[in-house]
Amino acid sequence: MQIKRTNFIRGDVATVPASVSLGALNNGFLWAKTADFNSDVDVLNYALTLEYLEAEFYRQGNSAGLVSGKEREYLDAVQSDEESHVATIMATVQKIGGQPVAAPAVDFAGAFDSRESFLTTAHVFENKGVGAYLGAAGFIQDKAILQAAAGIFGVEARHAAIIGNLLGLEPEGGVYMGVTETPLTKDAVLKAVSPFLADAGAMGDDAAVTL
Repeated sequence: MQIKRTNFIRGDVATVPASVSLGALNNGFLWAKTADFNSDVDVLNYALTLEYLEAEFYRQGNSAGLVSGKEREYLDAVQSDEESHVATIMATVQKIGGQPVAAPAVDFAGAFDSRESFLTTAHVFENKGVGAYLGAAGFIQDKAILQAAAGIFGVEARHAAIIGNLLGLEPEGGVYMGVTETPLTKDAVLKAVSPFLADAGAMGDDAAVTL
């Protein structure tokens, strides 16, 4: 399926408190729960929720005016990629007869206080996205969908590398994570991103978010 630009669609749901700490990205959270993927729709809606989160993160971050020049050019391109991922996954869910999850409202707290916090949080998000796609790949039943997901996985890894480079991180363990990527379980991803979502249960459900 060809990736196309689209306007970002926001869900009409409640927000999480602004006091949520950015450090929660690397900590556990009570909303995390074990859940298997029962269908390709489940996997796609899981990916869609992550892409909603990333697309809105870059929309807000790029609007904050924290970067300029080549850095802004890179991050504008990343935003465009994430919005395209949202459009593509939504269309794929609908094509196979599923219902795309609604975009959850988000609160990124202090992520946009400075250039460094913006880029550091972006680096964490991108690497969590890489691990999430790799961890969910084995649950995808349709080979065409698996191939498309692999394509997005590769883009997320490139995003992480670009941002690691902008931060001036060490090559291995910073710009790239090693000789192979590490898959993340659904629980691990939920623990990382739940503090920024109004309803973490949306990740993997095949119905719209309701609170």
